[in-house]
Amino acid sequence: MRARVERRYGPAMDDRSNLRRVTVLAEHYWPGVTAEAFRIAAERVHLSASALAQAGEPIRYLHATLVPSDESAFCVFEAASIELVARAYANAQVPCERLLIALEVDVQHEPGSTPTTS
Repeated sequence: MRARVERRYGPAMDDRSNLRRVTVLAEHYWPGVTAEAFRIAAERVHLSASALAQAGEPIRYLHATLVPSDESAFCVFEAASIELVARAYANAQVPCERLLIALEVDVQHEPGSTPTTS
């Protein structure tokens, strides 16, 4: 008699490092926001995401960008889901208008060269 082998489909529930991650863009529209105010808010969200990661959640804060002339700002994360980024924002008590799945594009070419198109 053969032993029954249990098959697992998808990532193991206890190994979150194998989960598929996506890039999540958080959009902020803050009329009158200063660079310092945004830096403080971004730092709070970064710390919140780091605390979730320390607890085993698959999330990583990547970077933030402020566009003063547009009164907008963006934070970028790598995470298993938009919901996980929303939780980081809720824990940090920082509002954001939208969370979106985004694509990071890395263009590689030699310094000083002109990129070509096909």
